[in-house]
Amino acid sequence: MPDIKQAKVLILATDGFAETELTVPKAKLRQAGATVHVASPKSREKPESIRGWDKTDWGKNVAVDLDLETVDPSAYDALVLPGGQINPDKLRLEPKALEVIKAFVTSGKVVAAICHAPWLLIEVGAAKGRDLTSFSSIRTDVINAGARWHDREVVTDHGIVTSRNPGDLDAFSAKIIEEIAEGRHEPRSLAA
Repeated sequence: MPDIKQAKVLILATDGFAETELTVPKAKLRQAGATVHVASPKSREKPESIRGWDKTDWGKNVAVDLDLETVDPSAYDALVLPGGQINPDKLRLEPKALEVIKAFVTSGKVVAAICHAPWLLIEVGAAKGRDLTSFSSIRTDVINAGARWHDREVVTDHGIVTSRNPGDLDAFSAKIIEEIAEGRHEPRSLAA
C-alpha cells in the first residue's frame, strides 16, 4: 500500500477548467502529503498559467508546472481530470492529452474525472463496461459509450474514480487519496 506522502499526482487541464474542480483536489492532495503537478498543453492562453471558469464567468488563474508535451506518465501515480464544459472539450482535441490519459488507464494507475471530464474517458475508450458517473447533462454520452451510469457523488471502478459536480468534491478528493493508498490496479483495456 503506497504512502500518500510518497505519491506523485498529475492534474491535466487547460483554460476553461471548472475552478474548484482543480483547486480543491489539488489542495486536498497536497494537504495529505502528495506531490501535485499541473500540466497543460502549450496552446493555453498564457505560458505560466491556465484560466479557470467560476460558475458563470472567468475565474482565477492557476500556475502550470509543466507543459503537457513533456509529461512522462510513468513518473506519476495518479491522474486527475477536472471538468467544466470548456476544459475537457479542448483536451479531447489534443493528441498528447489522449495519449497521456490512455497511458494512465492501461497501466492500472488511479484516474479521477469529475463533471464533464468523463468525456475524456469516453474519447480514449475507457468508459465501455465500467461503472461511472458524470455531470447529469452528459449522462447520455456516458451511457452511449457503454458505461453503467450512476447518480452518486463518487463512483469507483478498478481505480477509475468519477464524480458529478463541485458539490461532490470532498468525496471525490477523499476517494482519490484512498485509491492511491490502495496502489495500482490490474492493467485495464480500452474499447476499440
